[in-house]
Amino acid sequence: MNPQQKPDMRPANPNFSTGPCAKRPGWSVDVLQDALTGRSHRSGPCKARLAEVLERSRSILKLPDDYRIGIVPGSDTGALEMSLWSLLGARGVDMLAWESFGADWANDVTGQLKLEDVRVLKAPYGQISNLAEVNFQRDVVFTWNGTTSGVCVPDGDWIDADRAGLTICDATSGVFAYDLPWDKLDVTTFSWQKVMGGEGAHGILILSPRAVERLESYTPPWPLPKVFRLTKGGKLIEGIFKGATINTPSMIVVEDAIDSLKWIEGIGGVDATVSRSQANAAAIDGWVQRTPWIDYVATDQAVRSRTSVCLMIVADWFQGLDADKQSVVAKAMTKLLEDEGAANDINSYPAAPPGLRIWAGSTVETTDLENLMPWIDWAYATVRSNFT
Repeated sequence: MNPQQKPDMRPANPNFSTGPCAKRPGWSVDVLQDALTGRSHRSGPCKARLAEVLERSRSILKLPDDYRIGIVPGSDTGALEMSLWSLLGARGVDMLAWESFGADWANDVTGQLKLEDVRVLKAPYGQISNLAEVNFQRDVVFTWNGTTSGVCVPDGDWIDADRAGLTICDATSGVFAYDLPWDKLDVTTFSWQKVMGGEGAHGILILSPRAVERLESYTPPWPLPKVFRLTKGGKLIEGIFKGATINTPSMIVVEDAIDSLKWIEGIGGVDATVSRSQANAAAIDGWVQRTPWIDYVATDQAVRSRTSVCLMIVADWFQGLDADKQSVVAKAMTKLLEDEGAANDINSYPAAPPGLRIWAGSTVETTDLENLMPWIDWAYATVRSNFT
């Protein structure tokens, strides 16, 4: 095919945004028709719906029986910030940052909480912090999968099973795409709009018994706003982990989350969602391997994300441009793709190297990714011919 000739096939679903992510295959607004709108979230039926989300999530994720799981305000950000403000300060902390959100958490701990004993182990885009330097006598905060850099931890083997501190993991673009080692994670946060393809606004907070013990034995020296409070009178507020949310949830969003969880159950649970993400990443990889002008931001395959696939243009003519012109080229490509209905929202994160970022989580169909790749080739050829 002439590289400037438009491909014949478009993705059936052109939504490749890294969040909110594509809805599950076959989704329609009809799945929300039984949502308990206009009802108090404290009523029996609504509390039952909230509890259903928690129980389905617990079962699908294979959580240990003694782990708590709750719905909290503010998406993954709220769940993670709640954890930082409620738990940190009891001992020193290692903050791991290899992408934008990890850097945000480090900035909050140093600039807002102003903790004195903080080590920030930072790596540039495409690389990962030196995991061998992490001290598990301290608390450790990290992202499992860096959404903005396409870098993830290789596994859980680097986490000390006999750690003294807590591990606090932002897993929002990793949960349901990786088999998480729950015995190594004391606090885990995520949101429904990532691998579940759900809607935004609410976060999920998962606590190990060690995290609960910290909450009940340690009181931070700073004031905690109501939406961050997990204890009362020195005891865990157990209702949060039984469907009694801190603030008013959207029952439409809850209904959508239940639909997503039922879909995951129907295809075979977390093992199936992991497999779908692997197949999607492989489809992108096949194209990258045969396309000389593109490469991964994360060049080390061992730490390369299979959900938020971040790509950079490596062609000599592009590398010879200054940063502003590189950004113009990348934006022109993504604008062409959006105008053609081939791909929405695949521009790289603003702070990342100019290029593409493609969501390959389980709600994306592999055939859509296969149909997308020729369109990217077309957009690149078109912009290059116009630019040079």
